[in-house]
Amino acid sequence: YEMEAIAIYGAGGFARELAWVIEDCCKAGQPYSLVGFIDDNADSHGKILNELPIRGLEQTRSEFPHAKVIGAVGKPALRELLTQKAKALGFEACTIVHPSTIMSRFVSLGEGSVICPANVITTNIRIGRHVQINAGCIISHDAIIDDFVTLTPGVHISGCVHLGKRVYVGTGAVIINGTPSNPIVVGDDAVIGAGACVTKSVPPGVTVVGVPARPIERA
Repeated sequence: YEMEAIAIYGAGGFARELAWVIEDCCKAGQPYSLVGFIDDNADSHGKILNELPIRGLEQTRSEFPHAKVIGAVGKPALRELLTQKAKALGFEACTIVHPSTIMSRFVSLGEGSVICPANVITTNIRIGRHVQINAGCIISHDAIIDDFVTLTPGVHISGCVHLGKRVYVGTGAVIINGTPSNPIVVGDDAVIGAGACVTKSVPPGVTVVGVPARPIERA
């Protein structure tokens, strides 16, 4: 079989975690070859990070024209921007699922998405493109996770919940269940604070915190 070259776009904390996830995938027999990190900061080019080189986007394209790129920054809007830059240079995206993931066959997963270790993803779930699911999350039945969503560690999403594009869910947040006829909807670009308990729908672009979660008052 042919090895699939992968470059990680980003050189921060999640990028290093993703390198580890890909190493675990390799140990489990998936045919990946990790060629290094991509960073837009020219000062970092040529440096070594966790035994892998850091290059610029164009250098990576010239040296590894067949590599696939995966965005590895937590901020959804920035990840979307980096993904667009890579695509404009002709890179394709790849999808990474850690072998410890427990998931039914009734889950659809879009390109460029990452599922980290110790996740449980149940049934009849749609996960969009370039979604980042950090370690230790649980996603229940009939959930829709739209493009460029970030779930940080330990997020619990109950059944019949719809997260719009670029939603950011903080560590340990909980979203209770909706119903098939009345799902809980978190609008595009909303932010759920760490430890929040979301009990009702959240409008687009709004940040909610607390238990139960309420919008942050603007000063």
